[in-house]
Amino acid sequence: MLAADHLPIVETRRWRDEDDTLAFAAALARAMAAQPALADAYISLHGDLGAGKTTFVRHLLHALGVRGRIKSPTYAVVEPHAAPSGLAIHHFDFYRFSDPREWEDAGFRDIFAGPGLKLAEWPEKAAGHIPIEDLAIKIEAMSDDDTRTVTLQANSARGRRLLQEAGA
Repeated sequence: MLAADHLPIVETRRWRDEDDTLAFAAALARAMAAQPALADAYISLHGDLGAGKTTFVRHLLHALGVRGRIKSPTYAVVEPHAAPSGLAIHHFDFYRFSDPREWEDAGFRDIFAGPGLKLAEWPEKAAGHIPIEDLAIKIEAMSDDDTRTVTLQANSARGRRLLQEAGA
């Protein structure tokens, strides 16, 4: 049995619109700027197509100071970015990931073992290769309006600290 301080912390909230997505992304970025060790996090993003995973990543990267177009890495599998602070950021999209050899060949193991922020959409497609995330974000679009139900699950001390510092 796990000790109480090792259990994941789970919180559910509702994002009414894109401004709520932006506000949470900005709060995470502020937490990472205030405590750089938090920026070495691995954040997984779960949700159906069109749920808002890439939109969240775009807001987070802009809040971290990344400029320019931030596109989905659906075909490239990973898009590297760098924040003005020097923070390395890797945005993964494993939606089309199908060959486990690709994990080793592409050097993903080294990226996940190294410093920097790792953001992964569709992490379940890389199950068995990808480490346990510090913070899992599940975004569910509500069918009756534009709101999103968002479940935040911190699976590590870093993830718990991120949520705490971001005011979640």
